This record gives sequence, structure tokens and C-alpha cells, in this order.
Amino acid sequence: MNNVVGIGTDIIECSRIATMIEKHDALFLERVYTSWEIEYCSGRKSSIQHYAGRWAAKEAILKSMGTGWAKGIAWTDIEITNAMGGKPLVSLHNAAREWCDKLGISEVLISISHCNSHATAFATAVGPNPANKIGE
Repeated sequence: MNNVVGIGTDIIECSRIATMIEKHDALFLERVYTSWEIEYCSGRKSSIQHYAGRWAAKEAILKSMGTGWAKGIAWTDIEITNAMGGKPLVSLHNAAREWCDKLGISEVLISISHCNSHATAFATAVGPNPANKIGE
């Protein structure tokens, strides 16, 4: 049975991501997103909202892990893909995968939502490692 190891949430203004793409173009995109994510988001009618949703998802995932951007984790170590039907899936690579293994996290579940102005995400890290209890 898996237990909740951590949770995380994030929200971002879509205009902030649009500004970063406008200023830095490929440099920004390739630093933050995997090639699959770039292809997916760029192919969407509302590409900025999809990029913002994945940004929020990556931030929420790090919060659920309890690591933040420390520990050598790069943006592209976290990849958000989609299952048939559109359900977002989390793939962890390199330092992100290593830290999850150390923390007893076997899977991270993600929910992403966006509108014209904002994108938000909620992540739940699960694994055999029981969640820390208050006071321990």
C-alpha cells in the first residue's frame, strides 16, 4: 500500500511565462521544458497556458518532494506527458528520480488547470515511505 509522502501546489500568471518566452525564446524553453513538452505545448492553440501549466506542475512536484530546486535537480529532470485521454503523467529523470528513490517516493500524481490568466497544479507524492506525522 502506498502512503502520501508529500503534497505541493503552485499557481502562476500565464503572462509571466509569455514574457520569458518573448525575452529568451529557445534558451528559456530548452532550460525549463523537455523536447516532448516543447513539441506538445507549441502544438496547442493556447500554448502559453500549457507551458504555464507545466511550469506550475514542476514547482508543485518539487514542493511535494520537499526538496525545492536544491539537490542538483534541473527543470528538465521533471517531465509532464499525457496518457490517452489527456491525463497528465509525471516522469522523473536524473537527480529528481534519485531524490525520489531516497525519499521513498515511487510515484507523483499531478493535476493541472489553466485559464487565460493563470495556471495551477497540485501534486501528491506517494510511496511506501509513510508520511511524516506532526511532531515527529
